[in-house]
Amino acid sequence: MFGWIGAFAYRMRYTVIAVMVALMAGFGLYGLDLSKHLSQSGWFDPTSESAKGSVIADKSFGRDHKSDIVLLITPPAGVKVDDPEFGAKVENFVTDLTTNPKTKDLVGRDKPGIIDPFYLPDNASTAAKLAHDVVRQRTFNEDKTKAFISIGVVGDDDTTILNNFKKLQPAFENIDERFDLQGTTFELAGLQPIANSMAIGMEHDIKRAEVIALPVVALMLLFVFGGVIAAALPVFIGGLTIAGSLGIMKFLTQVTEVNVFAQSVVTLIGLGIAIDYGLFIVSRFREELAEGYTTKAAVRRTVMTAGQTVWFSATIIIAAIACLLIFPQAFLKSVAYGAIASVALAAFLSITVLPAILGILGPKVDAFGFSFLRRTKTKQEIEDGFWGKLSGWVMKHPLKTAIPTVLLLLALIIPFGNIQFGGISERYLPPDNATRMAQEAFDAKDAFPRERTEEVKIIVVYRVDSDEDQNKLVALQNAANAHDSKVGPEQKFFAKPFSFSEDDGGLSAMYPGSEEYGVQQMSAGFSEAARQSPTRQNEAIKYLRGLDHQGLRVYIAGTPTLTQDSIDALLSRLPLMTIMLVLVTGFLMFLAFGSIVLPIKAALVSALGLGATLGILTWIFVEGHGSGLLNFTPGPLFAAVLVLIIAIVFGLSTDYEIFLLSRMVEARQKGASTTEAIRVGTAHTGRIITAAAAILVVVTGAFALSDIVMMKYIAFGMIAALILDATIIRMLLVPSTMKLLGDDCWWAPQWMQTLQRKVGLGETILDVEPDQMVDTEVAAARSMSAGTVIATAPTSAFRSPLRGSRASRRESAATTVIPAPRPATPPTTRSAQPPIPAPPAPTPAPPSTPVEPEQPPVTARPAGPPQPRVRRSTRVAPTTAAVTPSGPNPATPAVTPSGPNAAVPDAPDTGGWKLGEGGIRLTGGSASASAETDPDDGDGKRAAGNRDQEISVQDLMRRSRGQDGQAT
Repeated sequence: MFGWIGAFAYRMRYTVIAVMVALMAGFGLYGLDLSKHLSQSGWFDPTSESAKGSVIADKSFGRDHKSDIVLLITPPAGVKVDDPEFGAKVENFVTDLTTNPKTKDLVGRDKPGIIDPFYLPDNASTAAKLAHDVVRQRTFNEDKTKAFISIGVVGDDDTTILNNFKKLQPAFENIDERFDLQGTTFELAGLQPIANSMAIGMEHDIKRAEVIALPVVALMLLFVFGGVIAAALPVFIGGLTIAGSLGIMKFLTQVTEVNVFAQSVVTLIGLGIAIDYGLFIVSRFREELAEGYTTKAAVRRTVMTAGQTVWFSATIIIAAIACLLIFPQAFLKSVAYGAIASVALAAFLSITVLPAILGILGPKVDAFGFSFLRRTKTKQEIEDGFWGKLSGWVMKHPLKTAIPTVLLLLALIIPFGNIQFGGISERYLPPDNATRMAQEAFDAKDAFPRERTEEVKIIVVYRVDSDEDQNKLVALQNAANAHDSKVGPEQKFFAKPFSFSEDDGGLSAMYPGSEEYGVQQMSAGFSEAARQSPTRQNEAIKYLRGLDHQGLRVYIAGTPTLTQDSIDALLSRLPLMTIMLVLVTGFLMFLAFGSIVLPIKAALVSALGLGATLGILTWIFVEGHGSGLLNFTPGPLFAAVLVLIIAIVFGLSTDYEIFLLSRMVEARQKGASTTEAIRVGTAHTGRIITAAAAILVVVTGAFALSDIVMMKYIAFGMIAALILDATIIRMLLVPSTMKLLGDDCWWAPQWMQTLQRKVGLGETILDVEPDQMVDTEVAAARSMSAGTVIATAPTSAFRSPLRGSRASRRESAATTVIPAPRPATPPTTRSAQPPIPAPPAPTPAPPSTPVEPEQPPVTARPAGPPQPRVRRSTRVAPTTAAVTPSGPNPATPAVTPSGPNAAVPDAPDTGGWKLGEGGIRLTGGSASASAETDPDDGDGKRAAGNRDQEISVQDLMRRSRGQDGQAT
């Protein structure tokens, strides 16, 4: 399928680009006003007791608007808030707010309601005056230096109310100058100002990512690719992905609730993943061009290999994020919907639009570049470079590497034991944020200690005409206040007693749609001591729920209770999510690699990395290390964001594992030993995975500068996970554990191998296609049969017969005879070819006369009609057949070892435990054995024979031309 996609993208490249770019632009335009359609709700569990009680209260009493806006007023020094002249001027502002044509439809004294201590009609009755005195007692502090006005905002849902507040906000500007109140300070606190500050912070986060992250990423890509054009392509794909995601998310808002927080998360994930995928595709395309392929063939081969891996990577990430859908919170569901859409879109654009652009550019993909940055390294140089040397050293000392690495990760997990969970509050804003400072001033114990914007509510459904139920209500009220009546101020749960009085938060109404039942509400906020302790808050909620309800329908509700119920719902489903993550990603990895050991190993390694990440987050955000530098206040983590981090980090860790293992399996499939496969895979992916991780770190780093602590959680969590994953896990832990496992890395039961062969998702391993190359001389050299030229990934079939002797390897290589190529013959499939008979063992040179290593002679293919291309599309399977010639009657024998090692069975590197048959193993027993049992080859550098005898493409070109010159 991916071959067809690549061919189609090239053939219809102009159409593909025009259609997809226009479509993404249309989505982007459609989603420009996305922020107006995002919801402020979705943080709580709608199935909880507190949510059900809140619904009953809203239907019975109407929405509680008294905490929408809290206007905190501080008069100038020497003036008291009960001064009549001062009060009259403040009342002029409130009158203007309720009568001005621009604002009168957004507020109202009666509906949604204003609690105003400065308003008293001239003809007020005695009862009205008494009620006004009660209001003043609640809204004036003790020394009359502060006052507040509670202003409700029109709207029946959080989103509508916030949008109306944004329209109303200009009315609160310059109040002191407009109403002759010089020296008076007006501050906005309450739910809507806090929500608006968070929304503004998230909008700034997205702009910061676009303005800062994209240019920095482009500069990094310039150093990775060495060319302006190549560097711009992944960024272009990232921009298309974000534009398309905006439109998709706006469409989702029409069918479901999408939380405002989702836009920032989707931008973060979508932008980073899209750029990473673009990096992988462009890198593979440049490799194919460097191999000599035409642009058309390079595009097709790129999509068939890197494109398929990208799509599988997206599948892994989508599967991880989809596990969020098991949670009831609409916030997590909306983030999951948006992230799934953005990741899928990034993968789709990377295998359609990007290959089409590459098809147009061709070799010009390196245009506007710098030669000193674009130096192409040979395969030998890559494998002998930093990553190859590091993995070789690690595999020489697997235990000395694995044990300290695991201990380090376990040490980083330790702070996670101090984790605390909480809900959203003003503390998620920076300490110097004006709204947060206003809210903290309102909540201060010397201001209005009995008033809270977020209260615990007891909601009771009872029979109106039943004296028994009336007595039960009184008993319930007394029981709710019993604890605080027996303890001192520091041990109290609540700031005031629960009361039926309307002046103390009591409300009463008929049950909606019933004439028999009524609803009674009592409310009280947490005491100052309880506000500082999530544990005390949880104890207070449990205390109320443990009361004897005497048969009444009682709901403990309110924002604190909604938050605690949401935390409980998240933690109760977290084990199920963890199991799903491991099983789903493990199953997908098995389908890709045909091994059950690799998924288990990947899950354990990812768990260590994830635990270390959570430990780092706890150390920073709960314990407060670095809080001054990062401008935040330490406190409990928001549980929903923690769950989100787990899904994202686990998906990314498994994703990078896929890219690493794909190259290891590819080397193994081509005949490398396990040790050699580990070294080759690490060497060839180390640079590209590090670059991809660095790019994601830059993108998330832009969000780490966010004013919103929740975004800092995610950003620092991803940064910590990426750094750990790209350094100690991929560099040290993975190579060492795989070295210790040896051949058993590839094991799976036979019946599972059969299943994997039928539905496997492994990356396609492509043959050389000489007829698709630009340089005919290179094509002639590359088109030699497998019996003529040593394989690209050398196998142990070319080892010396004597184990452990370097001289014997040189001698064997020097005496290895590579026959001349046979004339071109019609191709046949490899499965139909007979095996190659083993020739007599080569005669080694006498030990007293060492033979210097030489390159085997190479003979170019005889002139004749071009040989039809033999294409192999091989999935990762449990066993790999020996390489055979392409002709139907092979006459070129393979060179096999002789001597004491010829009969040694296939064995794992470490001589460790055996799980049984299956896995990715070499079928030539002696070949595998000799590759795996060299005691001097702990790093895998010589596992395939003397690497000095490898023949690179450049050598083939040079020798072919040299022989042509000699022939002439």
